[in-house]
Amino acid sequence: MTNLVVRRRIGALFLTLSVITVSTIMGGVAAAAAPVPLSSVVPIPVSATATSGVTHTLTAATKIYAQSGSTPASDIGGYLAAILRPSTGLPLPVVPAPNSAPADGIALLLTGAPAAVGAQGYQLDITAANVTLRANQPAGLFAGVQTLRQLLPPAVESTTVQPGPWEIAGGHIVDYPRFGYRGAMLDVARHFFGVAAVRRYIDQLALYKVNYLHLHLADDQGWRIAINSWPNLAVYGGSTAVGGGPGGYYTQADYSGLVAYAASRYITIIPEIDMPGHTNAALASYAQLNCNGVAPPLYTGTNVGFSSLCVPLELTYTFIDQVIGELAALTPGPYLHIGGDEASSTTPADYTTFINRVQQIVAAHGKTVLGWHDVVHATPLPSTVAQFWGTTTTDSAVAAAAAAGTKVLMSPANRTYLDMKYRNNTRLGQKWAGLIDVNQAYGWNPGNYLGGVGETSVLGVEAPLWTETIRTTADIDFMAFPRLPAIAELGWSAYATHDLTVFKTRLGAQGPRWRVMGINYYHSTQVTWPAGS
Repeated sequence: MTNLVVRRRIGALFLTLSVITVSTIMGGVAAAAAPVPLSSVVPIPVSATATSGVTHTLTAATKIYAQSGSTPASDIGGYLAAILRPSTGLPLPVVPAPNSAPADGIALLLTGAPAAVGAQGYQLDITAANVTLRANQPAGLFAGVQTLRQLLPPAVESTTVQPGPWEIAGGHIVDYPRFGYRGAMLDVARHFFGVAAVRRYIDQLALYKVNYLHLHLADDQGWRIAINSWPNLAVYGGSTAVGGGPGGYYTQADYSGLVAYAASRYITIIPEIDMPGHTNAALASYAQLNCNGVAPPLYTGTNVGFSSLCVPLELTYTFIDQVIGELAALTPGPYLHIGGDEASSTTPADYTTFINRVQQIVAAHGKTVLGWHDVVHATPLPSTVAQFWGTTTTDSAVAAAAAAGTKVLMSPANRTYLDMKYRNNTRLGQKWAGLIDVNQAYGWNPGNYLGGVGETSVLGVEAPLWTETIRTTADIDFMAFPRLPAIAELGWSAYATHDLTVFKTRLGAQGPRWRVMGINYYHSTQVTWPAGS
């Protein structure tokens, strides 16, 4: 038996015993009787070695030391303090770190991390005297803070003072991601979600080291971002939703605020304007964008494939250039998503012409094209990324594109689509791509899932949440948890750590934390939940 297997089995046993003895539920808040084991973290770290019998306790004297001279480190210290203060009642001042590593408290340092952890990884050392988190870049510090959060009792997530004690198990963690891109997508076009709802989702994503949020901003049912050069898109095209609801849209200030808020959580926003199909809201807003000059009515149904921008019309490209230009100016991240899926009302020849021209427009505005994998049927630019959303493990066109250098973002619909039902009787969701419970969401390898697309061709993993049936933040919670952390782990953790049985127990240990956080999660029978969760 290999050392890795032995470590996994011992870790699973330790976690199971810890969950039984650690958590009791008192008024919905988990009161910890023993430190949370290092083996419970999701996503699982590259390596984690516990120090038997050692714990670090937060007290009224604890300080958070941030790398001297680093505003990002100080901001991350403030973020950590803002999480810990309400529940612990401790002052936890954030102060500059001395030149040498502090002998007490929690130190957030941008020195001394192994080169191997790269820009997003970290090293975490926990002793009785102090907690020292080291990274090469602020993104790594932020990722390490998420691990530290999970090593504190679930009650630390409470917004009111809890009794503690606030103990952290001693040990040594070295951790870094498998893929640089670990994403989630939220469809705000079919049902609109305001700024507060998106910020809430951003905070949830951050806990599991997700670093991209793809916002699906425009579809047949609604246009959700104000465009100054085409104001009717939002005012009229954003006025409804699936089922005829009230709709809504983000002002450019709203959107910029979301971009900044996500950046403070080391998450990059990717805006999507789906085209040439999925464009009825735009076509209804401006008659002149239609080939026949007649605007269709607003649409509140859920069928797809009936709409298309007018490919031969030169105004189409003026429109796209202006929309992309405004979005690019508001979006500091590298990617802009052009959709490209389900364009059934566009001929193959027109589709190729359209996608090739739009790629050039995006590039001219300094952005990298992301598109659903249908875009490989055109001629992808060398930088274009194809997001695979199919339900099969073979796609010759995507494989050929990957062989030619196209990077692939893995979002197979029957594995990652968070809008699919868990079971036939799940009250929300759809099932055209199949039922997806934890076994299905976790039980695949992004690096060799699609024939002809090897690990080096995979940019990362993304979990989309389409919102035909999703109307509230409680609905988002229900569909994202527990599946989102499963997919996040596939993006972060080395595949050698992949063990479904052990994962079900680690995932279940997150349940008490979600209860404290007010997350309306689905109580899957495929997860080993601790008593009371």
